[in-house]
Amino acid sequence: MRHDAAALQQLREAGFGAVGITSFWQPGVSAPTEDEVAALREVVDGADGTPIFLAVYHTGSRTTPLTPDDRSDFAAYVTAAMRSAPEIRDVIVGNEPNLNRFWMPQFDASGGDVAAPAYLTLLIEVYDAVKRADPDMTVWGGALAPRGIDRPDTGRDTHSPTTFIRDLGAALRVSGRTKPPMDGFAYHPYPASSSIPPDRPTELESTSILMADYEAKLRPLLDEAFGPGLPVLYSELGVETGIPPAKASLYEGDEVADTVDEPAQADYYRRAIELAACQKNVAGLLLFHSHDEPALRGFQSGVYYVDATRKSSFDRVRDAAESTMCA
Repeated sequence: MRHDAAALQQLREAGFGAVGITSFWQPGVSAPTEDEVAALREVVDGADGTPIFLAVYHTGSRTTPLTPDDRSDFAAYVTAAMRSAPEIRDVIVGNEPNLNRFWMPQFDASGGDVAAPAYLTLLIEVYDAVKRADPDMTVWGGALAPRGIDRPDTGRDTHSPTTFIRDLGAALRVSGRTKPPMDGFAYHPYPASSSIPPDRPTELESTSILMADYEAKLRPLLDEAFGPGLPVLYSELGVETGIPPAKASLYEGDEVADTVDEPAQADYYRRAIELAACQKNVAGLLLFHSHDEPALRGFQSGVYYVDATRKSSFDRVRDAAESTMCA
C-alpha cells in the first residue's frame, strides 16, 4: 500500500521505529520509473529520518528472474533504487522464494531443489552490485516463508525453511565463494493462523520455523549455512483483527482467514516484540501492516483501521514498541 506523509506520521505516533516498503521489479526493467522514484522519495521525506527497509521483488512466479539478463536487470534496478533514495540504508532481496507463489521452479525433474541455488545466484549478484555502489549498504537475503512441504508435483511446490536454508548453505559451499552473500537474513515468522500466539514454538521435528524456534532451529541452521552470528530481521509479522460493524462499510469482500479481537492482537504483538528483543543477533521486527488493507482477503493486521483511526490495540502496541527491552 502507498501511504502519504500523514500516514507515516501516524506510524511514528504508534511507536514504530522503522518503515518497511516494497518496490516491484518487472522483467526487462533495469531502473525504477519516475513515478516509482517519486514514491520512494515521498516515503523518505515523510519518514523524516526513520529507518526504511526496502524490499525489492518480482510480482509472482511467472516473472522469476532466472536468466543472466534478468538477474543483471534486477541487480541494476535495486542499485538504481538505492541511488535515487540514498537515505534508505537497508534492502531486502526477494520475497518468500521457498514458495511457488513467488519462485518457480522449486524442483527439477528428479525432485531436486533448484529454487535455493537459483535464489542464491540472484542474491549474490544483487549483493555485489549494491556493494560496488555503496559498501555501507545493508543487504538482507532470505525473506523466507515459515512453512513448506518439500515435495514436488503436489500442485503447490514449496520448500520448508529448514530445507531451503540448508540448500542455500550447500549451494554457497559449491560456489566456492569466500565473500558473504548477504549482511543479514530476513525472515517471515507467521504462525499458521492469527489465532496462534507468536511465541508458541513448533514441534522440534517439524520443518516449520516460528519466532519461538529461534534458538532451537533458526539460529543453528543459519550458523551451519553461513557461519556464526549472521543478523536476523523478522521482516514481516502480522496479526489480523476482525472488523467491528461500525467500520464494516470501509472494507471490501469477505474475510477468508482466522482473526482475533483487538485485545488479543495487542497481546500477541507485545509478546512478539518482547521475544525478538531477547533473541541474540535479532536486529528487529517489522509489523505487517501499520494500517489495514481495505480488501478483506488481504491483511487487516494494522493498529489503524483503513480510515486511519486507531484500533483499541493501539496504545498497548505503542507502549510495547517504545519501552520493551530484554531483561
